[in-house]
Amino acid sequence: MFELTGKYKLVQQMAKEFAEKEIKPIAQEIDENERFPEESIPKLFKAGIMGSQFPEEFGGEGGDTMSYVIALEEIGKVCATTATIVSIHSSIGINLLIKYGNKEQQEKYLPILTSKGIAAFLLTEPQAGTDATNQKTTAIKDGDYYIINGRKMFISNAGHNDLYIVIAVTDADKGTKGITAFLVEPDNPGIRVGKPLKKMGIRGSSTSAVFLKDCKVHKDSILGNEGDGIKIALGTLDTGRIGIAAESIGIAQGALDEAIKYVNKREQFNQKLSAFQNTQFKIADMQTKIDAGRLLIWRAATLKDDGKNYAKEAAMAKLYCSEIANDSTRLAVQLFGGYGYLRGNHVERMMRDAKITEIYEGTSEAQKIVISRFLGVK
Repeated sequence: MFELTGKYKLVQQMAKEFAEKEIKPIAQEIDENERFPEESIPKLFKAGIMGSQFPEEFGGEGGDTMSYVIALEEIGKVCATTATIVSIHSSIGINLLIKYGNKEQQEKYLPILTSKGIAAFLLTEPQAGTDATNQKTTAIKDGDYYIINGRKMFISNAGHNDLYIVIAVTDADKGTKGITAFLVEPDNPGIRVGKPLKKMGIRGSSTSAVFLKDCKVHKDSILGNEGDGIKIALGTLDTGRIGIAAESIGIAQGALDEAIKYVNKREQFNQKLSAFQNTQFKIADMQTKIDAGRLLIWRAATLKDDGKNYAKEAAMAKLYCSEIANDSTRLAVQLFGGYGYLRGNHVERMMRDAKITEIYEGTSEAQKIVISRFLGVK
């Protein structure tokens, strides 16, 4: 697929109009005040963006991964904070319940997660970042219950969510096969959210440490089977990487679009900046790279929708598009000159937002490891 047609064109138009009308006007304010955009969540649900890729039987919009990445790019163009909230919730929260949840879990939580409530994924720990297997949080069996103790770090959506998906060690002797995923509700007395962390970018996205102390959950809260935790976590990251790639290409395109508007009106030395060949060449190079990144995303999304293995392609898309997001925002700031360096300018915010895309859902270095292993390099 090299050009959007039919339903995908409609999805793009709807998402673009929604982003420009509902998200962009508050993007600068939520960044400046480091405020979670509570007012945007019901609007995102009403617009169908939170459940765009899921079947109607699960409360979704009946779309697919392509629909999702198209919509997410449009959100990313104007506000990476909001794109992050959508990506974590959809790529991880709803996706995990559909893929691994049993009927009872799906009937209990999906109506909430596809209509009003968002999810948070508790995987990362202070010592377990790229090495997700290095879990210290424990879940000790006590009759029909498990008692969870530990500390999770860098948790997106924490404190504003309606469901936690917690990864914990149930049997240390079994190594990676002794790690399990649990569904935990936020009103559980054994769970506490720390203060929001002060971040360089995506400042309106809630990111906090989460503490679990004698957090008691029933065995029915296990997602999948006991011991499936790492399989669930790593499989989820593949889907998450497509989402972050789409967010990244949105940031890149959004920044370049702002730069193009600026150079077409800004004059220096008695001519517009756009008349300088150096400006033209830089913009042409960047748009070419953005288009190439977008095709990598579409390839990964199409493979996922076709039920084929897409792990390598998702890693490639995430690696390349996150790099392009950083390159494009730096170029945009440079073209704006001193004005691009000022707080309150969209491209200044975009440049700060872009950096995290090379880190979360697996660092760029981790993506290269994934890709090289698929190529037989071990």
